[in-house]
Amino acid sequence: MSREMSRRTTLKSAFGGAGALTLGEVTLAQSAEATESSNVSVAAQQTPLTLWYTAPASDWEREALPIGGGALGATVFGTLTSEQLQFNEKTLWTGGPGSAQGYNHGNWTEPRPGAITAVQQRIDAETEVDPDAVTARLGQARVGYGHHQTFGDLRIDLPGAPTDTPDDYRRALDLSEAVATVTYTHQHTRHTREFFASHPDGVIAGRLTGGVTATLRYTSPRTDFTATATGDRITVRGELADNGLKFEARIRVHHVGGTLTANPDGTLTVTDADSVWFVLAAGTDYADTYPDYRGEDPRATVTRTADEAFRKGYQKLRSRHVRDHRALFDRVALDIRGDVPDIPTNELLAGYTGGTTPSDRALEALYFQYGRYLLIASSRPGSLPANLQGVWNNSTTPPWSADYHTNINIQMNYWPAEAANLAETTAPYDRFVEALRAPGRRTAEEMFGTRGWVVHNETNPYGFTGVHDWATAFWFPEAAAWLTQQMYEHYRFSGSTAYLRSTAYPAMKEAAEFWLDNLRTDPRDGTLVVTPSYSPEHGDFTAGAAMSQQIVHDLFTSTLEAARVLVDSPAFREQLADTLDRLDPGLHIGSWGQLQEWKADLDDPDDDHRHVSHLFALHPGRQIEPGSEWAEAAKVSLTARGDGGTGWSKAWKINFWARLRDGDHAHKMLGEQLKSSTLPNLWDTHPPFQIDGNFGATSGVVEMLLQSQYDVIEILPALPAAWSDGSVRGLRARGGVTVGIDWKDGRATRVTLTASRTRELTVRSTLVGDGEQTFKAVAGRRYVWGS
Repeated sequence: MSREMSRRTTLKSAFGGAGALTLGEVTLAQSAEATESSNVSVAAQQTPLTLWYTAPASDWEREALPIGGGALGATVFGTLTSEQLQFNEKTLWTGGPGSAQGYNHGNWTEPRPGAITAVQQRIDAETEVDPDAVTARLGQARVGYGHHQTFGDLRIDLPGAPTDTPDDYRRALDLSEAVATVTYTHQHTRHTREFFASHPDGVIAGRLTGGVTATLRYTSPRTDFTATATGDRITVRGELADNGLKFEARIRVHHVGGTLTANPDGTLTVTDADSVWFVLAAGTDYADTYPDYRGEDPRATVTRTADEAFRKGYQKLRSRHVRDHRALFDRVALDIRGDVPDIPTNELLAGYTGGTTPSDRALEALYFQYGRYLLIASSRPGSLPANLQGVWNNSTTPPWSADYHTNINIQMNYWPAEAANLAETTAPYDRFVEALRAPGRRTAEEMFGTRGWVVHNETNPYGFTGVHDWATAFWFPEAAAWLTQQMYEHYRFSGSTAYLRSTAYPAMKEAAEFWLDNLRTDPRDGTLVVTPSYSPEHGDFTAGAAMSQQIVHDLFTSTLEAARVLVDSPAFREQLADTLDRLDPGLHIGSWGQLQEWKADLDDPDDDHRHVSHLFALHPGRQIEPGSEWAEAAKVSLTARGDGGTGWSKAWKINFWARLRDGDHAHKMLGEQLKSSTLPNLWDTHPPFQIDGNFGATSGVVEMLLQSQYDVIEILPALPAAWSDGSVRGLRARGGVTVGIDWKDGRATRVTLTASRTRELTVRSTLVGDGEQTFKAVAGRRYVWGS
């Protein structure tokens, strides 16, 4: 019997009894209690998880504090004489069907027979073709695309508040409770404001105490609404002038003591109350159904939501909200021996030195958890997924429409979801991808004349799956394939074949069918390539650009695995396997040792473009394994590109370096992001504000501590020297495992695995005999190495 088989047999025999069994350097123990990942809760954090400031926000983007419940979000300013809650509802979008400009989903308005073939032939003849020339043949002006809209502002005018900021003023956001607060003392009275956005009750709620005279009013940069006040209610109702989308908001106010007056101008005034609390509900008649994207008038739903929340009372609303939030947030605790000084968060950020001090480590841990907080706040079941700004937008024409860029940004938003133990936040993403398939089929048929579904560089809630005419960012038919990657990852973490069969696999298979029909034989070497292909926002159009090939390789690999699990058609599996064998893998090493961005050796060693798209196979893909020649070439490319870039690109580099097992360089990139791409409220900036960098950085921290992309649970694969001692609880590994790690002097001292599935697991750690161990884990049991 081999040593590996002997180890497995010994481990299996341990399942029948209590106690622990020592195997060389490994101590394996089990818990009598079953622990499901969805119920994991960890002890309180070692460092306070609160953002706080000593002055009101004067700038929305840099200083306001975000709260969110998925569909609804708001930013809290904490201004003294007129509190400002700028709020959003995800579906309030101009454009789409009914738009005054017209709408065509980005599909060509007239047939263009032979257009794609002509571009392919030119690429074959010239190798490189200028983006403007390709855009002239394949692009078109975008019409009716629309913008996400600010819903408006709830203003609370407080004539008795101080005009100057009191010495004890504090504006804070508690990440563990998802509650924003404002506190100060004025004329010997302590004043407190609390605000939160409740997912279970679908409202934004707030309370003011300490003696309150206030007027509540709704404002908006648009004029397409009416606001009326009756009894304890403000009702806001309107239709977007652009597309007729109906929207409504309902605010209900309760006061203790004093009086409440409804005013003819649509405002409510509370006079001499001891305290005041309110609920705000909002919605539209948007529906994610192709082709009309319209549902029921929002009035009944908004009214019911506000009334039911109001009847619960403030304390019950708050406790339900906190319980719901903590059920997700408290699953993960990170302790990297940070020590939070008693200074505001903006000063903590300004004093950051790159991770060399305990206060630096406290900020890094806070920033990691802030990414988890933002994902919980901006992506919950029943809403659209997190967009470029999550759910927070104060404009009617926000940057990039606050839309869904599919050439990395929406994908990056969900990188931390599985491993950072927030799998439930992916439900809106799945529904969004499903909603893209119907318009995507039409684009595939009309533009390419093939099966499958497709979406290009960016999209909106109205199924925009075609093209526009921005030369360096209009053509990206690989996006649909990339979008399905997260869905397959959800399966790999959960192991749910029911989810794979009903949700992930249909989207994957149809995306694969598109590429089975659209790959073309490269006359240079006979391999199958994507053509025309374009490495995002960089270079010329070519055939077989690395990122294009790597994405299709990833799609085919995952779809073939899934087809085997589900025992799908043998003919389809055979076609996939054959095509995968003939596919150019997108991995070529160039003249200066780099991983080539294009199939031809065109890379410039002095190029420092922020996109490093040709490393997709390293992350988020799994095609490049550590120690391989491809990994070394990827390192050469990444080093040449440098440590600069914008917020999201620095975040991606954290993940790249972690996958290369260089924890110190990954940590350096985290430091670069904090030093030059993070705003005082800790939002990521591109610039301007773009939330994917927050999510990408949180993912990168996980990658430093735990990896499992090759179906091996790797403990501390890229631990930076700056985090020599620490612990983490509640991370998730593929295969249905919750992981806890303690380490000292850069080496693991205790590893805990809790299995949610019965299956064979492989663990790699310095704590494990020979560095790696394989055993059969039983669902609900807990396994411990070390002491």
